[in-house]
Amino acid sequence: MKPAMTAQPVGVGPAISRIETLLAGRERVFVAIDGPCASGKTTLAQTLNRRFGGNVLHMDDFFLRPEQRTSERLTEPGGNVDRERFESEVLGPLCAGHAVRYRPWDCHAGGFSDPHAVEPARVTIVEGSYSMHPALRGYYDCMICLAIDPAEQLRRLEARNPRMLQRFVDEWIPLENRYFEATGIRTAADMVVDTALPNNV
Repeated sequence: MKPAMTAQPVGVGPAISRIETLLAGRERVFVAIDGPCASGKTTLAQTLNRRFGGNVLHMDDFFLRPEQRTSERLTEPGGNVDRERFESEVLGPLCAGHAVRYRPWDCHAGGFSDPHAVEPARVTIVEGSYSMHPALRGYYDCMICLAIDPAEQLRRLEARNPRMLQRFVDEWIPLENRYFEATGIRTAADMVVDTALPNNV
């Protein structure tokens, strides 16, 4: 039975403890880290990877190709990533204990990157917006939703790339928010983590 979700955001420490508990009783553990842009998903994945080793997979590698970006697809909550390819080529086989090879989609270059080979590992972390889409939740042993104050989110985005800030505000943040509201990721998560809180490791 899934444990009760942590109602209030916590620091990173409880996430580490949760994974340690899971590893004590399972051969492999799959972790999803979802949440708003600039909330610290990649940073948290790196922190957990330093602690536990294993694999880190990025949902950014599975954004839609231009021919997939139909109006019907983009109106679907969480529809702007190719979760079907991620599930069939990567997540499903890894969960079954098989090695995989996949080609990340490079949005900047407008083409596929060189193939990545991934072996099964004790810990596999899937980080990125839409990683906790309802179609993928059954694969995970631990689902972490990140939280961030909206003002802090804008501050981080502006510091990261000021020229792209308005596009985030006009396009990507609304897409994410619609997905969060429609799919209830905060309710589905095992815990909500704010990487700005104390007790980070």
